[in-house]
Amino acid sequence: MEFLLKGYPNPRQRDFFASHARHTAYGGARGGGKSWAMRRKLVLLALHYEGLQLLLLRRTLPELTENHVRPLQTELSGFVNYNQTQRVFTFPNGSRIKLGYCDNEQDVFQYQGQEYDVIGLEEATQFTESQMQFISTCNRSVRTDFSPRMYYTCNPGGVGHGWVKRLFIDRRYRASEQSGDYVFIPARVTDNPILMRDASYKITLENLPEPLRRAYLEGDWDVLAGQYFGEFSRERHVAQPFDIPKSWRRFRAMDWGFRDPCAVLWFAVAPGGRVYVYREYYERNVLSSETAKRIRLLTGEEAIAYTAASPDAWQCRGMNASGDLSGMSIAEVFAHGGVPLIRADNARIAGWQRIREYLAAADDGEPKLVIFRNCENLIRTLPMLAFDERFTEDVSGDCEDHAPEALRYGLMSRPVSAGERKRPKARAYDPFAAGEPRADGFTGL
Repeated sequence: MEFLLKGYPNPRQRDFFASHARHTAYGGARGGGKSWAMRRKLVLLALHYEGLQLLLLRRTLPELTENHVRPLQTELSGFVNYNQTQRVFTFPNGSRIKLGYCDNEQDVFQYQGQEYDVIGLEEATQFTESQMQFISTCNRSVRTDFSPRMYYTCNPGGVGHGWVKRLFIDRRYRASEQSGDYVFIPARVTDNPILMRDASYKITLENLPEPLRRAYLEGDWDVLAGQYFGEFSRERHVAQPFDIPKSWRRFRAMDWGFRDPCAVLWFAVAPGGRVYVYREYYERNVLSSETAKRIRLLTGEEAIAYTAASPDAWQCRGMNASGDLSGMSIAEVFAHGGVPLIRADNARIAGWQRIREYLAAADDGEPKLVIFRNCENLIRTLPMLAFDERFTEDVSGDCEDHAPEALRYGLMSRPVSAGERKRPKARAYDPFAAGEPRADGFTGL
């Protein structure tokens, strides 16, 4: 029986079809032809391999029906048998594509014990990480001619934004996750020749409010709903490292943590006041005395003016809380280790406003804050900060905010800008005007 599949893939879709990686994600912006690519990829696999078991999932049943069931019925009519009750397409060679959904967190358990050679998560950012993890346990096979694979289509935003971004954009892996298993193929509306025949859809995306425009038109994963710092842009605020002139003033800021990560940032101030974050330290479960050693080692011979830290570092915590040297505060341990600390201004709202001021453009049109690309954790977590639903002036306590906290402490130690002088509540902290003791003899900013 002859069977003709209509349609031609664009270059990005061809890359998606050609990928044999363990995990392949496709998309980023709206209009990249994700749904068609997912359907066609699974159909091609089912046609090529006899007896292949495939599972295609959307978050809700209406989405599944409109985006996949009906199009597949039209595409495969007369060639593939469809069981409407089970939502299964059975090919003449014995391959099967089952279509399902996971509307609720518990819906994943309907797939418990099942095995699929291929699993496709359509609009993957609509699935929670726990749903993805459970579903991935079903992606296994005893075949010798085919290795298990998962395919994902995705846009920025949604409940699964964080885990998709971590795996495919930031490429940060845990435990047994291997970088070589994950491939991301970006696609935008401009990659879709069908939609580009009429410029109206592209114009619609261009006219969206700025955060949505960046997410849906440009595929910017640093933008999401509820984002606290919508101004942050990797293109504008992240730069390749360069050798910092010795004449530039340098300082550090730390958000201490033992079980939580300890985040330390190194800052350099260029003539004119632009601030560069050029190094970071981000570790957990490291004793405070060992952390001080590592900070000194990373700093080397650099002249550091001061290290700002949260005021709670001066609380006496004892052996269990401070990590070592019972009865001494964190600040005392660091001073003993050659890294004296000064108390940072811990005003949260004014501090977050200070970061916002530095993300804005200076007189030359460039942002006042630039982050070196090697500061991976700050770059990863700063755009993930979300508004507190109960007090929208603040950042939600559910966010991973350790590196942004260190950034806040560092920028609050800087002199107040002319613009900020109009807002007394955003007053910068002056450690020397406050009479802070200095163990290293430094006497001014």
